[in-house]
Amino acid sequence: MGYAPLSLTDLAVSSVLLVASGALSLALRLGLARNMATAALRMVLQLAVVALLLKFIFEVDSPWWTALLAAVMFIGATYETVSRQTWRLPGWQTWMLGAGPQFFIGLMTTLIATAAVIGSDPWYAPRYVLPILGMVLGNTLSGVSLVLDSIVDGASRGRAGIEAQLALGASRFEAMSQVMRRGFTTGLMPILSSMAATGIVTLPGMMTGQIMAGVNPVDAAKYQVMILLLISGATALSVLVAGLGAVLLLTDERHRLRLDRLLARATTQ
Repeated sequence: MGYAPLSLTDLAVSSVLLVASGALSLALRLGLARNMATAALRMVLQLAVVALLLKFIFEVDSPWWTALLAAVMFIGATYETVSRQTWRLPGWQTWMLGAGPQFFIGLMTTLIATAAVIGSDPWYAPRYVLPILGMVLGNTLSGVSLVLDSIVDGASRGRAGIEAQLALGASRFEAMSQVMRRGFTTGLMPILSSMAATGIVTLPGMMTGQIMAGVNPVDAAKYQVMILLLISGATALSVLVAGLGAVLLLTDERHRLRLDRLLARATTQ
């Protein structure tokens, strides 16, 4: 049995609970109905555009079109990462922390998946590259955003203690060790929680989609394990690299805390 195609009527029926939630919000004057409607409309339009674009890219099967869409995805992930930060480093430093880990590690992870694990022919087949890249970027974006925000906030809140340790001769990494540990834990929490709950609490989207499309559950589970291992590894590496980069930019070679680099940017917001 193959997948069951959906009509516009089916999609309308799927929105019943969301419409009911919006109606309840209006009745209680919660002010949420407009946000819910806007988010739903935006989601539908974005997915419609992406679906048509992917259909075109899959048909032409060109590495240039695949690379172009991948570049757009990288730019979008970088923008989302930077825009989520409460405190930012000035200029190119913020963009470097947001873009660097996700670009290099995301690209490496996707190539490992398509060329070494799946062995797609050709290795740049958009049917494999783009969905895997999207899943990797979605998770690394969340992890990098959380670790940067946590480390910067922790350094700001613990400034007195960090500077006291530095004055006593501790290196910048020693003085920032607790902040780093808390930041890394925060950045990795979503993906670790997802891995721990998979199979017991939740059936992930990729496995669910393949099962609904008629794939053997055992084979679907293998694909899901492969994806989760790659995503968790990419997220962990991205979080560690971004966190270490944040510590280096929040301090200098003389092992001094340089929150002035943050304060000058923060006061302009």
